[in-house]
Parts: sequence; structure tokens; C-alpha cells
Amino acid sequence: MLLYFYQNANYNMCQFLKFLFGNNTFLEETDSMKKFLIVGLGNIGADYAETRHNIGFKILDGLAREKQFTFETLKLGDLGSFKIKGRNVLCLKPSTYMNRSGKALKYWMEKEKIPMENLLIVTDDINLGFGTLRLKTKGSDGGHNGLKDIQQTLQTTTYNRLRFGVGADFGKGRQIDYVLGEWNGDEIDTLPERIEKSTQLINSFVLSGVKITMNQFNGT
Repeated sequence: MLLYFYQNANYNMCQFLKFLFGNNTFLEETDSMKKFLIVGLGNIGADYAETRHNIGFKILDGLAREKQFTFETLKLGDLGSFKIKGRNVLCLKPSTYMNRSGKALKYWMEKEKIPMENLLIVTDDINLGFGTLRLKTKGSDGGHNGLKDIQQTLQTTTYNRLRFGVGADFGKGRQIDYVLGEWNGDEIDTLPERIEKSTQLINSFVLSGVKITMNQFNGT
């Protein structure tokens, strides 16, 4: 375990130094079809850290713990990366705030030459019960401002997104307060298992593709 941690930490430091002093790409040069971009949506700052709207950040933090990599603050967001079976995976937590998520996504997608089919957005969804996972390849923004900006930036509604259900336990006109509110006690107790399931889904997406992953994880 210590050897794995050292090797992965060393890999991330090399990638960071390469970005600073090399060709300004974060991932090592490889076949573009082996490069993936996972974008967790959220808002920066301590005030938002434990809110429902920040589940995208929280899932990427869980992935970082599992894969033992760290995030570095670079242009338009915090970035980290890991390798798995020959695939290079870039993880991005945009620093643009939710409503401008598309700007950071497009910048890193183009800089790293990552194909659209290898992009995965991780976001909250009030239309799903708490903790329910649903992977989709296309669809509307569902009233989500982060997805709305991404669709406007990419000029398409066809892109992979992992929707993490946060429920809709709010009254009329209280949606914003709800998604920007913090998890309740029962949700806090269940979150670790749900985050672990989400990271399993991300691993499957990278290794097995979107169709197999949808069949295996949707609704779990």
C-alpha cells in the first residue's frame, strides 16, 4: 500500500512539474482514446463544501482518496489524475462556480485533447431519490444551471453525465435553499457508501464503457 501511494504521489508530482515547465498539458502524451476527463460540479469555498449541490466535488474527493492522488489548483479549477490499466484519467473540480462550469470543462478538454465520449460530468439531481445513481449519455439540463452552461458551451445535449440523487424534500419556491443546504443526519450516515458506489461507477465507465456501466449501476 505504501509503495502504491508513493508511486501514485510521484506520478502526480511529475505531471504537475511537467505542466509548469513542460508543454503545459497535465496528462502524459498518449492515445487520445485512452484519456478521460471526469468533472465534478460544485461551488468553491467552505460555505458550500457540505451542501447537496457540491456532491460532484465530494465524489471526486472520494475518488482521490481511493486512488491516492491529490488536487493541484491550476487554471479554472483543481486538477488531479491517476492511471488505471493503461488509461489516463484527469479529474477536474471547476473554480468558476456552478453557473460557469462549461468554461473550465472546455478549456481542459481541448488542452488535453480528450474526446467527447470520454467525458463524464458528475452532478446532483433533485429528480432522483437520495443516493440513487443514474448514468445517461444525453438529455436536457433538467433545470440544473451547471448542466445548462455545459450544454451551451459544448453546443450539444449528448454527453455522459452521472446524476446523483439528492431528493426533493422542499416546499414550493425553496429549491435553491434545498440544494444549497447541508445534508441531514440520515444522509450523512449513508453518504460514504453512496460515494463509494459512485467511484465504482466511474472506474467502470473508464474500464468497461458507458453501456456496460449503465446496465450495471443505473438505479442502484
